[in-house]
Amino acid sequence: MEQVTREIVRVGVDLAKRVIQVHAVDAAGGVVTSRALSRERFMPWCAQLPPGCMVAMEASSSAHHWCRRLIALGLDARIISAHLAAPYRQEGRSGKNDANDAAAICEAASRPKMRFVPVKSVEQQSMLCVHKLREGLKEERTACINRIRGLLAEFGLVFAQSPEALRAVLADVLEDASNELGTLARLALQRAFEHWRELDEHLAWCDQRIAQHHRDDPEVRRAAGVIGIGPITASAVVATVGDFSQFKSGAQFGAWAGLVPRQRSSGGKSVLGGITKHGQTYLRTLLIQAAKSAVLTAHRREDRISRWVLALRERSGWQKATVALANKNARILWALMTRGERFDADHLSIKPA
Repeated sequence: MEQVTREIVRVGVDLAKRVIQVHAVDAAGGVVTSRALSRERFMPWCAQLPPGCMVAMEASSSAHHWCRRLIALGLDARIISAHLAAPYRQEGRSGKNDANDAAAICEAASRPKMRFVPVKSVEQQSMLCVHKLREGLKEERTACINRIRGLLAEFGLVFAQSPEALRAVLADVLEDASNELGTLARLALQRAFEHWRELDEHLAWCDQRIAQHHRDDPEVRRAAGVIGIGPITASAVVATVGDFSQFKSGAQFGAWAGLVPRQRSSGGKSVLGGITKHGQTYLRTLLIQAAKSAVLTAHRREDRISRWVLALRERSGWQKATVALANKNARILWALMTRGERFDADHLSIKPA
């Protein structure tokens, strides 16, 4: 077994909860082994690989965990996005299985221009856990409020749309004996109201952790200086990206975030469509929401960027101006993080000769 593993120069790994498929090749590209391993046997098998051997896997929920462990063993662990590995599956869409996926990942990793996903640290993933929990709680709170409204409407009780307006009257409605609410309905709505308050407490805890991240991390404070970007967006950007130097330019970072137009150009004719929406939906949503707030309040400021936004809004409408500013903010974030500078709204960038 040891002699066999010495011949391996690259391994493709298809991760799963209980079974991990590996596909290993030698320097000539010949298959050395293709087999399924249990989770318990995967790390001992990788420990026999030669130092510096590339171990590539598809981006998934546990990929960063495995990569950190493999890097600790002295291996070159890489993560590949699923949409970049899929074209290398020789059997196409009809031949998708664990073995073929591992072979496709192994082949994709051999490409000299392949783009890999940076491995996140434990601290990055821990902060992202707070953001993901907060998003889930927001959705659950919205569902809870809508559920309360629906139940009240069945008894002819309809109130203003804002959560604040409903919260202000809900306690009195439950105590009001003149309405049609039955005893059991009142108890059910009281439970729902308590659940709503509990969700608010959980959201407040998440906001406190994000605010602490903003106070403790100078990179988050630097990102929060950009117009429209607050602590939540800044924290998410820093936790998601980590090292901004992985991108060659601000334009590449904007493209990675999915904020550039989709192209269908041919024959020298440029055809641009809507944004690509590549990358993480959560991060892109935060950047666009931050840009929207800046666009809608640009008339209150006199800096260079705000004047540009106002002119663009007059020409193209606030929706396109919002996406354009989100892309500009992404480029600004890259420049600030890679150069260690503070945001200056009146800065005039000069393209290198």
